[in-house]
Amino acid sequence: MKGKQTVWDMVRSLAVIGVVVAGIYMFVPHDDKADPTLTVDYRVETLTARRAAPYPVAAPVGLPEQWRATSVSYERKNANAWHLGFLDPEQQYVAVEQSSDTSAKNLGRITQKAKATGQTQQVGDTTWERWDGEKYDALVRQDQGHVTVVTGTASFEQLGAMAAALEFKQGK
Repeated sequence: MKGKQTVWDMVRSLAVIGVVVAGIYMFVPHDDKADPTLTVDYRVETLTARRAAPYPVAAPVGLPEQWRATSVSYERKNANAWHLGFLDPEQQYVAVEQSSDTSAKNLGRITQKAKATGQTQQVGDTTWERWDGEKYDALVRQDQGHVTVVTGTASFEQLGAMAAALEFKQGK
């Protein structure tokens, strides 16, 4: 029978495989509404960064659980860059960025090319500069030797909520 296979044999074989695959798909549970965003625990990285950074590292305290941490990093070789990313309750991105590089080039990179508006926003007893951009808006606070930026796609109200929750600490 070798060499006598026809196109019709191939079509039947593919049909059988298709039925098997469809059956497996139907009986394997899957949730189309599940959120694929993974959350991260940033406590260890925060402690590590606070010990290593030459400035007080900012991390939020007391945020509602609807705020989900999605990324965290500290890069000593990259101007002591601290990054902590979140999704807010409206599923908008909010990031806390700190660095000992206070240059305009670095601020442009962190804020996705947002520009200073000349306006300020009072958060608690701290005044933050408002920056506006096409992709991200930002609240910027420049201190002696480092910069703190709360940036993202979220509204200034949500950026302010994050800024209000920040606790600045330095390890020993």
